[in-house]
Amino acid sequence: MEDLNTGNPRQTAGERLTASSPQLDGGSQRRVAAISSPALAVARLTLPRVMDAEGRVDESRLRMHIFKNGGVCPSERGLAWRFLFGMYPCGSTALERSLLQDQLVVRYQVMKRKWQHFLPSAMRMHLNGTDAELLAAVRYFDQRQAQTQQQSQDRSEAVRVRMAFLELQAQILFERVTFDREELQEAIRIIDKDVPRTNRDLSYYQNEGLGNLLVLREILITYAAFHPEVSYAQGMNDLCSRFLEVLDCEVDTFWSFSCYMEKFSRDFRADGLHRKIELEAALLKELDPPLYAHLVKGNMERFTFCHRWLLLGFQREFEHSEALRLFEILSCDHLELISQQVDRARYQERVAQKFSTEDGSESELQAINTDFTFELFICAAILLEHRESLLQCPDDVQLLQYANGLQGTLDLNSILKKAEHHFYNYCKRCAWDFTNGRCRPDRSKHEDFFYHLRSLFVLK
Repeated sequence: MEDLNTGNPRQTAGERLTASSPQLDGGSQRRVAAISSPALAVARLTLPRVMDAEGRVDESRLRMHIFKNGGVCPSERGLAWRFLFGMYPCGSTALERSLLQDQLVVRYQVMKRKWQHFLPSAMRMHLNGTDAELLAAVRYFDQRQAQTQQQSQDRSEAVRVRMAFLELQAQILFERVTFDREELQEAIRIIDKDVPRTNRDLSYYQNEGLGNLLVLREILITYAAFHPEVSYAQGMNDLCSRFLEVLDCEVDTFWSFSCYMEKFSRDFRADGLHRKIELEAALLKELDPPLYAHLVKGNMERFTFCHRWLLLGFQREFEHSEALRLFEILSCDHLELISQQVDRARYQERVAQKFSTEDGSESELQAINTDFTFELFICAAILLEHRESLLQCPDDVQLLQYANGLQGTLDLNSILKKAEHHFYNYCKRCAWDFTNGRCRPDRSKHEDFFYHLRSLFVLK
């Protein structure tokens, strides 16, 4: 696709960060994640024009930068995610975040102690002794706990007084929280089943990093205990593991994961995922009616093969570092925000057409479906890239087998380029061509649809 302003070949989101993609060193020595990272509260993002002198972040610029540049460089990722996912308010100063960090640490510790006192038998993962790696994980985790307790004892008197006050506040805040014993025990049972299945091939969970499996467990149990309406569902361990690997901090991971789940917890319920699958089917029907008709004819319209893709953000379909980058791009919501602006521009187009036609009648115009998020276009791009093979699948079983065979084989740069192309063409098909002579001659370029669509791909 060409840039609409210059006519030059447009660089895709994937191509813009190829050289900066995170590379995980499989041979590096990993340690157990820290309890908290207070130094990051006052650290600075070096992204251009994103952070001011006092440490406030321009959220729209941060999200735009992530999308336009295909993510942030690995060295900035941990700090950027703390803003992107809402752990740090973008409008906070560095000084305010330093105070907030202590509050978040104490609140998390009080929450964790509360469920541990309620179910003391669940404080330790039950091991049958056959998994030597998990036994080592417990040892590394206990060593970190001992180090943390020693650091607490070494605090100055002023710091201890302040932390004691924050702890009293947290205890009052969570005093009336109650747990359902059976529900929490069931959640812990599933967590203890899923956590050992977390991808141990990652360097983050190797050597001393094995202790991070226990850190992950504590985060998930604390979340389930204090969010009974969501509790725990299979797949959350993989999702939370992504946060833990990038943030490398227990407290920060809990709060960032919790903020993410405020928006996407519905995806882990049947109705939420069903809605997303329905939208994917509707989008495919728009983009490729013959492929959609084939799936419907073969009773494959349930799109079972897409469930994991959409639930975990394509975590297993791309090489690991690329999957992290894609998750970052999808989470910036830039296309979704712009598509809402474009839809408002489309409304202005309809009004303009109504008053500019000779007979005053308004033809039926197709509106942009702003529920078509960019992840749906990513999914559609994968399907269309493999459409010939999908057309050869006669039933849901073979379709699922084929989809599972794509794990780790997809090229992110190529898929991003195609997804952007499909998004652009979809918006363009929904547009009223104002060059047909029926729009107002005095119309400003800032009012027309194509101006808004151009702004989608041009970094200001």
